[in-house]
Amino acid sequence: MARTADIDRKTGETDIQLQIDLDGSGKADVATGVGFLDHMLTLFAKHGVVDLTVRAKGDLEVDQHHTVEDVGICLGQAIRQAVGDKQGIRRYGHFTLPMDETLATVAIDLSGRHYLVYNAPTPTAKIGDFDTELLEEFWQAVSANALCNLHIVLHHGHNSHHISEAVFKAAARALRMAVEHDPRCPGVPSTKGTLSE
Repeated sequence: MARTADIDRKTGETDIQLQIDLDGSGKADVATGVGFLDHMLTLFAKHGVVDLTVRAKGDLEVDQHHTVEDVGICLGQAIRQAVGDKQGIRRYGHFTLPMDETLATVAIDLSGRHYLVYNAPTPTAKIGDFDTELLEEFWQAVSANALCNLHIVLHHGHNSHHISEAVFKAAARALRMAVEHDPRCPGVPSTKGTLSE
């Protein structure tokens, strides 16, 4: 069965279409109007080996907040929808990723309950014209809408671009592990028998 999702979200602030295929090949076609977010989502698709298409129009004349947060909402909803009832998946994933002077770990539990621990501060307020405070907002939106525990930890690093990129790549690879089929556990990986909300 295809593990795909197609999300269409339209508000007074944003208009977003997002498609994901968890069993894709890493293809990305992303245009959000926020160049740095496009770069990070392209990395996410490649390292998660998911196919990801995003089209977003937001009120960028105000700032980037609504667009970044709402894309996170849509990505979280898409992950939740595409993973289905979670039969036969590993459920947990983790990855520690080095990038130059930076080392970051991301751990995920597709538990049906959301919780974000975000400990990846960036030393600068901006990366180009991107507000780095929006990184935590993005991952909060993903966690809340995918209904997953998401722990993001920066061990060390001092370049804001490297930190952000290491987190997106590690998150992608952690998700890749969590959604993989586990041949030794064909049912739902929980003693409760369900991983729904």
